Amino acid sequence: MESIHYISSKTLTIAQVVHIIENDLTIDLSEEAKGNINRSRNYLDEKLRNSEKPIYGINTGFGSLCNVKISEADLSTLQENLVKSHACGLGKHVPLEVIQLMLLFKIQSLSYGNSGVAIETVERLVQFYNAKVYPVVYDLGSLGASGDLAPLAHLVLPLFGEGSVWFDNKIYASAEINARMGWEPIRLQSKEGLALLNGTQFMVAYGVYAIIKSSRLNYLADLIGAMSLDAFNGRIEPFHELIHLARPHKGQIETAARVRAFLSDSAQMENSPKQVQDPYSFRCIPQVHGASKDVLDYVKKVFKTELNSVTDNPNIFVDEDLILSGGNFHGQPLAMALDFLAISVSELGSISERRIFQLISGLRELPAFLVENPGLNSGFMIPQYTAAAIASKNKQLATPASIDSIVSSNGQEDHVSMGANAAVKTLEIIENVERILAIELFNASQALLLRKYQTGTALEAVLQDFRTLVPKVENDIYMHEAMVSSVRFIRNIKIDESLYN
Repeated sequence: MESIHYISSKTLTIAQVVHIIENDLTIDLSEEAKGNINRSRNYLDEKLRNSEKPIYGINTGFGSLCNVKISEADLSTLQENLVKSHACGLGKHVPLEVIQLMLLFKIQSLSYGNSGVAIETVERLVQFYNAKVYPVVYDLGSLGASGDLAPLAHLVLPLFGEGSVWFDNKIYASAEINARMGWEPIRLQSKEGLALLNGTQFMVAYGVYAIIKSSRLNYLADLIGAMSLDAFNGRIEPFHELIHLARPHKGQIETAARVRAFLSDSAQMENSPKQVQDPYSFRCIPQVHGASKDVLDYVKKVFKTELNSVTDNPNIFVDEDLILSGGNFHGQPLAMALDFLAISVSELGSISERRIFQLISGLRELPAFLVENPGLNSGFMIPQYTAAAIASKNKQLATPASIDSIVSSNGQEDHVSMGANAAVKTLEIIENVERILAIELFNASQALLLRKYQTGTALEAVLQDFRTLVPKVENDIYMHEAMVSSVRFIRNIKIDESLYN
């Protein structure tokens, strides 16, 4: 059984990332990666010994201080000062799952040999990852342009015993954990601080984590939407293959096929409903959910490229004998993709809330608010309020971050992506949509119990598991607990790993 993932130049896919995380694989540098790192470092050392030429960030100051020459004796101090001075993040703690990905992707980016870091530095990051020592990182402070400077500074402070780390779900001073592990502080060499701080790994880690969760939500939206369609006594004709081949968007075709499969053996779908048409929130599930799937496919391509890229600055090209200063740290591709993802996921929540509203409206021979004695019981009246409030908040959060830019560093960094803000709020939207879909599942389950017929086999299996946690509501109950159980349930539903491709 595979237990180690070797970092190399082989393309890393999002599905492989899921495999690494879900199977708790340790990581190590391949011989290829070690050779790349050592070759780049040796080249840089030789270049500094034999040239007095200013090289940005290596023997100069940073940002608008790029014209200030630094003496050779101060090059190490320069790099450590850089990390400490840039570690000024604020806000909430970044989730541990995201920090784990930040470490993985920073190691991957440094392994290509275009960064000039020492092998000992990268190996210490590998040790952090494998020992589950996760630096404390904050979600505010990055402009997403000179790299994710503030969060990456917090990520690497523990290399030389500064900052704090998570270990066994508790926060410790990094010096304490380093001592416990027997790790001597790393003394950063020329350029290393800049290589560690320049990069898009905060945005990439959030983005990949968001993609993984969005892949689940796109599947669950189809599954739960199919339940609601059945519970609402809806029509299957709008999901007919011919309709979608006439407008062949990939996501639309995929969604319609999935809903047809879910409902292929539903008892209700064998009957012809009285109504001629259904509301758009049911009839247009393929078009709306499908559009979100197509956005997700685009975003996956952007992030697959990014997590296999070198994004620090300057870049070292040993074979060409060049050290080039550019802008690969600029997060604009990620910022725009994250904004697009945020909009697409928000729409999954928006249409889900509308289906919730239809289910409780006393239509299609369902009782008002899905209880058999409405009036005495409020039933499912107020969960829809909650879903509506969350959907409204998502619309506010889905306002693009990438259209904003604020000048920094005395005008040197005069256009920024704001991709880090896009990343954080995209994840918030995703977690909110989980909640809305959980409320829809709660409603659809109740409605199907009131119908007293069996839905499709695959859906019925999910519902049987769900009802062990959240049984039928006969009279008013403490709804919060049932809704929390619903959220927990959908977060634990297993999906096929192929959906991450």
